[in-house]
Amino acid sequence: MSRLTHVELDDAGLPPPTPEVEQERRVALFDLMEENRFCPAGTGDGPFHLFLSIQERRLVFDIREEDGTPAGEFHLSLSPFRQVIKDYFQICEAYFEAVKKLPPAQIEAIDMGRRGIHDEGSRILTERLEGKVETDHATARRLFTLICVLHFKG
Repeated sequence: MSRLTHVELDDAGLPPPTPEVEQERRVALFDLMEENRFCPAGTGDGPFHLFLSIQERRLVFDIREEDGTPAGEFHLSLSPFRQVIKDYFQICEAYFEAVKKLPPAQIEAIDMGRRGIHDEGSRILTERLEGKVETDHATARRLFTLICVLHFKG
């Protein structure tokens, strides 16, 4: 039961996402709801609802029990994520362009780079969550995608 059953992003004030960013968001949310491991320290077994937002340049994890009871909240500095998020957006843009006009071998090469950067982002997130939330690699990857969505500038 140490899992998420609902994730909500506070994207108020962000520009409308491109179709590609919206697709990334939908896929990450769908995959996250299908399978995840999310066990906040010092809480019950869950399941949990997660509200992700950026407030005062900090990433906020507001965790609640299914009935809405607060289960914890913590704030993470965005500094460790800035470069990897920038790199991720750049390579995603290159990937989306490549899909339109490059041969499969070149698309695969760009996609391998994209996965590598994504793995780096999820590794940083896992490190930052240490002592706060226990999660697995796949869950951290999906959460990193959602963090990127919150950084979308248009």
